[in-house]
Amino acid sequence: MLKNALVRTPSPELINGITRGKRDKADYQKALQQHEQYQRLLVEQGISVTVLEANSSFPDSVFVEDVVVCTPKCAVITRPGVLQRREEIKGLENVLPPFYDEIKKIEAPGILEGGDVLLAGSHCFIGISERTNHAGADQLTAILQQQGITATTVPIKDMLHLKTGVVYLENNTLLVNSKYQDHPAFRSFNKITADTKEASAANSLWINGTVIVPAGYPVTRSNLEDAGYKTVAVDISEFEKLDGGLTCLSIRF
Repeated sequence: MLKNALVRTPSPELINGITRGKRDKADYQKALQQHEQYQRLLVEQGISVTVLEANSSFPDSVFVEDVVVCTPKCAVITRPGVLQRREEIKGLENVLPPFYDEIKKIEAPGILEGGDVLLAGSHCFIGISERTNHAGADQLTAILQQQGITATTVPIKDMLHLKTGVVYLENNTLLVNSKYQDHPAFRSFNKITADTKEASAANSLWINGTVIVPAGYPVTRSNLEDAGYKTVAVDISEFEKLDGGLTCLSIRF
């Protein structure tokens, strides 16, 4: 069972966040409302939510998952792959001690973002992407091995992060977009596939028995419910304009 989550309030500079393609500008006030609803959903699932202050120096800092990886025994402060996000880690050493006795860091030349880290039971998949390299993955693998957790890397193409298209729903089950349905790395898992027209729905969020899904993807939500999952939808349209998803908006542990 997950007990805690860290989130960071979006700042007005959110509208200047990084995007991989031409998209409409995010609406800041609407993003605030959506973020508050996201927090409420976490609380409704039994999560104690710690809200970090908005940081206007970093437009993408609302995507807090990328800067910390929480393992069973320690927190790992990452080293983001995009230079303009790298200083987002400042101050985290003061935020994490109430939750973790041990805090580790990814060091240069490693880069690693939490969106590329998929912990599935006692095994971890680490995406090798534009934001995470082998040096960063190797450092995290060594940390995990000390805890009895194995790890493998998965090359990522055409997606921002691994969890953009693959998330763990517990009970040896993954929700995947169609590109990863037959990926050999995931052959031992049961898989539920996001509808081919709803690729963004693959980034849903399992919280204590409920799957939070992004609003606007009814076929994928139906697929999850047909598989026996309780679901609830939340609108994150303003964050999707910045290539963000449900997992990006919190650190859960």
